[in-house]
Amino acid sequence: MTIEERKGLSNNIIQNLVLENRGRLSISGVLDVLSFDDQVVIVETELGLLTVKGEDLRINKLSIDTSEVVVEGDVYSMNYSEKDMDKKGASLLGKIFK
Repeated sequence: MTIEERKGLSNNIIQNLVLENRGRLSISGVLDVLSFDDQVVIVETELGLLTVKGEDLRINKLSIDTSEVVVEGDVYSMNYSEKDMDKKGASLLGKIFK
């Protein structure tokens, strides 16, 4: 069953993170990869921005059709933040520098 088929069964957003031995992270529900290097990968998902930190990180698989990304390397942390935080931060900076 594909992600689209599972979404059709319910109105809930489906997001899966599978971390195998802290060395391989599979992420579903990916909308875009915003930035990546060997220490930080920032992915826009249906549930917000996901920041993955580690060492020797590399994107092994990127599939737009299935909305999946596989990151390999030494994963140290994963952190979600809201999608709209950039907009809120920009407006806050705009207010400070007015």
